[in-house]
Amino acid sequence: MTEAQTNWRKSSFSAEETDCVEVAGTLTAVRDSKNPSIELDVPLAPLLAAIRGGGIHG
Repeated sequence: MTEAQTNWRKSSFSAEETDCVEVAGTLTAVRDSKNPSIELDVPLAPLLAAIRGGGIHG
């Protein structure tokens, strides 16, 4: 996945800082904003669904 293929989002809490995790707009990858050339392809949609559904407890 490249920058041209997806939009990357980061938390609004991070403001303009570079120390954060960015999430692909497609919810299929994450990357470290300090090293954006390394992307982790992970399916985030099932994880978010489990969190929203109460299937994951802290």
